[in-house]
Amino acid sequence: MKTGNQIENFKQLKYELTRFMMIYKFALEEIETKIEILKQEFQMLHDYSPIEHTKSRIKSPESIMNKMLRKNSELSLPAVRSSIKDIAGLRITCSFISDIYQVSEMLQKQDDLKVLQIKDYIKNPKPNGYQSLHLLVEVPVFLSDCTEMVCVEVQIRTIAMDFWASLEHKIFYKYSQSVPEHLTRELKNAALKANELDLQMERLHREIKEIKDAQADEEVLEFQRIMINNQQFNLPANFMKLLGE
Repeated sequence: MKTGNQIENFKQLKYELTRFMMIYKFALEEIETKIEILKQEFQMLHDYSPIEHTKSRIKSPESIMNKMLRKNSELSLPAVRSSIKDIAGLRITCSFISDIYQVSEMLQKQDDLKVLQIKDYIKNPKPNGYQSLHLLVEVPVFLSDCTEMVCVEVQIRTIAMDFWASLEHKIFYKYSQSVPEHLTRELKNAALKANELDLQMERLHREIKEIKDAQADEEVLEFQRIMINNQQFNLPANFMKLLGE
């Protein structure tokens, strides 16, 4: 039978754990809102968004505890907070490699976000072929009695990178981390092919943009031409500005 002190201690522990997990949930919601605003802004102004979709997750208390045990770390909430930086995670999927760096740059320009670390696994892939851009950012969470700076891991990758990483994870999970050597080689080869596809699509994307930009320039020139008695006249470059005045 539990004593009064034990019950009170249990209530206090439950309260602290709930609050601990809650601030990570709020931090994730805060950065998801930022991403959604950027996505809508680009869609409305440019009829295009570099962000395809997002996926978020928060590690469970059990997963956090297991990770702390593997690290041989102290089992306390302050120790967890300082030791584990990916309790809250957000994955952003983009169409093109250039989109990844554009989204990263937009996040880094957010005044209330503090970038703690950037790991570029695109320019420097992991030995198994994994590619992605990882950012550790601190997000302010405004509570009723204080402001908490909470760490969130943001992973930004292309559709091809995400497809490869998801399947690689499933294969490793199925084999309990012990994957036959020939499958490891094939997975790395698949990662190289995924990268080739990304680079090809990037080239196509750039060429299409150049064509659209050229068409836009031609439309501007067309506006500056008038026909009078079958004779063409080119208007001065600042003519539209004069009309506006």
